[in-house]
Amino acid sequence: MSTKLDIYTTKRRGRIKNMLFTSACFLATITCVLMLMVLIWNIILQGKDWLSWGFIDHLPSRFPHKAGIKSALWGSIWLISLTAMFSVPLGVGAAVYLEEYAPRSRWRKLIQLNIANLAGVPSIVYGILGLGLFVRALSLERSVLSGALTLTLVVLPIIILASQEALRAVPDSIRRSAYALGATRWQTVWYQVLPASLPGIMTGVILSLSRALGEAAPLIAVGAMAYVPFVPEKLTDEFTALPIQIFNWTSRPQEDFHHLAAAGILVLLVVLVSMNAIAIFVRHKYGKKIRW
Repeated sequence: MSTKLDIYTTKRRGRIKNMLFTSACFLATITCVLMLMVLIWNIILQGKDWLSWGFIDHLPSRFPHKAGIKSALWGSIWLISLTAMFSVPLGVGAAVYLEEYAPRSRWRKLIQLNIANLAGVPSIVYGILGLGLFVRALSLERSVLSGALTLTLVVLPIIILASQEALRAVPDSIRRSAYALGATRWQTVWYQVLPASLPGIMTGVILSLSRALGEAAPLIAVGAMAYVPFVPEKLTDEFTALPIQIFNWTSRPQEDFHHLAAAGILVLLVVLVSMNAIAIFVRHKYGKKIRW
């Protein structure tokens, strides 16, 4: 009788602890969501009256009513395009080598550990590295190319890890079936493994580029200009980006520039949410085509 009572008491305590922990997690989630909603609503109230086509199409100005984000928006487009051009082939190629070709050795474990550590390094560290390597050592100056290469360093470890996870999700039976039919390792990877892992790889790439689009610290370290009255036309041009322009406006004492910053944040949020929506759509659409 005593044993049954002890078991009942233990189970009851476990249920109470589980309920308390679940309630605490739910409360923390609701608190974070409410705080985020309050911040977004505050930004919408400040910036909605300043959003217009002129705001998108005008260059920065010291007069708030004439200022726009044209050079910053095009600078961000240049940066994200070049970053994707550099990071996607390198990141996916490194992931394919590590998962499909590299022998299981201590060197591979060491490389894997370093990649995982690099994914958690603060972005300002990459900005300092980009300043020393690209801007000064390679004499690329404070150009679009320097900024894109620095952002490539930021997102490359994330793309490698996301691609590796997508490749690991492909069952080994697909590889063995291809080998059994006489396919080479390259044919197996190119025609079977990569298509099957493509939704996960594309999702990781898009989310990584979304992070790069919102980065300000490494670009400040590299020397992105806060005021650029022209649109970049070549790789060696000076540049600014949306986060840098927003940071510049928020540092101004005039209230109108704070409203401009809020409008710029809204534009940046729309771009980021759109990229995340594309990632979800790609994963959902192409994931349904894969049947294992």
